[in-house]
Formats: sequence, C-alpha cells, structure tokens
Amino acid sequence: MNECNLAQKDCVPCRGGMSPLKVDEITKLLTELGDNWEAINEHHLKKGFKFPDFRTALDFTNKVAEIAEKQDHHPDIYLSWGKVEITIWTHKINGLTESDFILAAKISELNRANT
Repeated sequence: MNECNLAQKDCVPCRGGMSPLKVDEITKLLTELGDNWEAINEHHLKKGFKFPDFRTALDFTNKVAEIAEKQDHHPDIYLSWGKVEITIWTHKINGLTESDFILAAKISELNRANT
C-alpha cells in the first residue's frame, strides 16, 4: 500500500519560516496517504475512527499519544465513547507539512494493526 511509504518516514520538526504545502502537494500526499483522511481547507488533516467501546477507543488514543511523542509531532485528539477523532496540522506555520501526512500514515498503520 502507498501509505506504508509515508509511515516508514519520520516527522521532521518544524522550526517555522517555511510555507505550508500548496493544494497540488496536499492532493498528491493525500492520495498517497489514502485511508479516508480529509484535508480540511488546505489547513489540516482529519479522520474519525470507530471502536466497539470506550476502553478500546482509549487504548487507541494512548497508542497514538506514544507515536506522537516518539515523532515529536502532536495531533489534536477528541475521545468519546467508541470514537476517536484525530486532527493534524503544523502549528508553527498554521498549515500542512509532509510531517502531518507522515503522522497520519503512522496512525492509520496503528489502526490497521489493531483491527
């Protein structure tokens, strides 16, 4: 699968001073990412995950947090009963970078491994 290529990369810390990705770059990376992630207003990535109960959703959230810490790239996470919603963007540039897609791919890979 294409998203495995992104999932094998590591996030690169953003120091600011760079431009967010343009629409054509976002479209290309979104296609490579797959797995029904959405690019919202060319600004952030978003995806919802469903689980059979709160405990499973919480376990997934904790595993996402571990990936985020290892990558030093942290998504917004919304947790509720049977649902986790992930929103990712690079705050320093207020837009998307390749690292956002890399983190999304790692989260998708985690979800596939746990289903």
